[in-house]
Amino acid sequence: MNASSSPDPTPNSDSDKPEPSKHFIRQAIESDLKSGRFDAVRTRFPPEPNGYLHIGHAKSICLNFGLAADMGGTCNLRFDDTNPIKEDTEYVDSIQEDVRWLGFDWDGLHFASDYFDQLYDWAEKLIQDGKAYVCDLTAEETRTYRGTLTEPGRNSPHRDRTSDENLDLFRRMKAGEFPDGSRTLRAKIDMAAANINLRDPVMYRIAKVSHHRTGDKWCIYPMYDWAHGQSDSLEKISFSICTLEFEQHRPLYDWYCESLDIHHPRQIEFARLNITYTVMSKRKLLQLVQEKHVNGWDDPRMPTIVGLRRRGYTPESIRMFCADIGVAKFNSTIDVVRLENAIREHLNEVAPRRMAVLDPIKLTITNWPQENGEDVVEMVEATNNPGDESAGSRMIPFTGKLWIEQDDFMEQAPGKFFRLKKGGAVRLRSGYIIDCHDVVKDADGKVIEILCTYDPQTKSGHDDSGRKVKGTIHWVSRDHAASVTVRNYDRLFSVENPDSTAEGKTFLDHLNPDSLTTTTALVEPALAKAAIGERVQFERLGYYVVDPDSTAEEVIFNRIVGLRDTWAKIAAKG
Repeated sequence: MNASSSPDPTPNSDSDKPEPSKHFIRQAIESDLKSGRFDAVRTRFPPEPNGYLHIGHAKSICLNFGLAADMGGTCNLRFDDTNPIKEDTEYVDSIQEDVRWLGFDWDGLHFASDYFDQLYDWAEKLIQDGKAYVCDLTAEETRTYRGTLTEPGRNSPHRDRTSDENLDLFRRMKAGEFPDGSRTLRAKIDMAAANINLRDPVMYRIAKVSHHRTGDKWCIYPMYDWAHGQSDSLEKISFSICTLEFEQHRPLYDWYCESLDIHHPRQIEFARLNITYTVMSKRKLLQLVQEKHVNGWDDPRMPTIVGLRRRGYTPESIRMFCADIGVAKFNSTIDVVRLENAIREHLNEVAPRRMAVLDPIKLTITNWPQENGEDVVEMVEATNNPGDESAGSRMIPFTGKLWIEQDDFMEQAPGKFFRLKKGGAVRLRSGYIIDCHDVVKDADGKVIEILCTYDPQTKSGHDDSGRKVKGTIHWVSRDHAASVTVRNYDRLFSVENPDSTAEGKTFLDHLNPDSLTTTTALVEPALAKAAIGERVQFERLGYYVVDPDSTAEEVIFNRIVGLRDTWAKIAAKG
């Protein structure tokens, strides 16, 4: 199996890997291996192909594949494709792409539909053993007979049919003799069980729908609970790792395996991932797409893996995030800042620095040398990544006519403002120290140009002037700047818990109207030829990635995540 559970995709050696944390699932696995209950770690990741995977699935992928990799085992990718009404090969393909993009590969690729014949044969066995029966109750009647959490259920009037009668009806169901919804096959367990999942659960329903893999061979389809555990058994899975909502289904999982006397995996549940400012429900994500609140499953505001990938997140950062939040037994909500910090931390190490101005104002160096009436163009050397010497440097054109950010200048500034102000000095990144001596204003009194002088003795890397300034700002040359489109993405929802709504409201009422703003940025020349998928840090602004919508005529950058802004924090404190 080719899989990496470490945030570092290229560790120097096995000895460089940190010791995996001994969370409760790992402890349980080690105990079962030691006792001889199982002889190896065999896990699986079993998505239903009815939508795109999201960050919660990434946690499960990292856990299942990561445990197998760390413990010398195997991990299968299996599609639990038991509901053809909602399933599509589009989702099958996207899920495989997501797993591989995250850095994992499977030992076996399977589908629950591979096992439909065996599942049917086992269903007949349970009928013959008196442990399953055909029921004629409608879906609504079945719910009524099932009882409640405080009241026991009632036996179906068809519960005491003979095995022969049930076998005949089940075979006729398979042959397509009955209309959709008219009959089901149910396990015969205990209608008074405290666990409502044991109250004669449905195993098969009639659905005359074409399946994306089996075509029209079947008109009855197994329910998830019936197919899931038996598929695990057929693949000789040792540890069936599920999210916490399946804890109440575990007795049914066990009952099926024990009743059939087949290989019996151990099901272990962990808390699913919930993140602030996000919804994780597949139904709600589908609604966002279908009602065009977002631009598809890969919209960079979506928590889907394809959305995060288009946003510019790296697989390393997502694996790092999943390792950071750990594995818990109880549901909780993780602050989205931890996900944002994971991508900041990784890109801080690997993303080259580039200069871009998103809200430009003119800055003119009045004493900059000229030749034949034109500014002298000086090529200055800029470091690509101050934390990585191997990243090298680049040359950028510098002139006396520049663009800087509007908010990097204040005509009258408070004492803790260390950017440029009238009468003040600041260093231009990779350039010189400049002193502001005047401004140009329009008819309304708004500053439209900043006038400065530069100190020739203060060139970055060659400064022998002894001058010290507290601030450094970025810039681009007005004569050389390229124009690009920037999509500034923010959180899709404006509240921490979009699912918490007042009466008559829905999660859609919490959509953030400013989750996407588009602007034009002026950037250093090399960025005009940036390749799709290329990630960079716009110095002092944030991390950005080139979007697939880019063309030779228009380069589009998506904001991945912003940088922390110390001044904003100071200003907020008043």
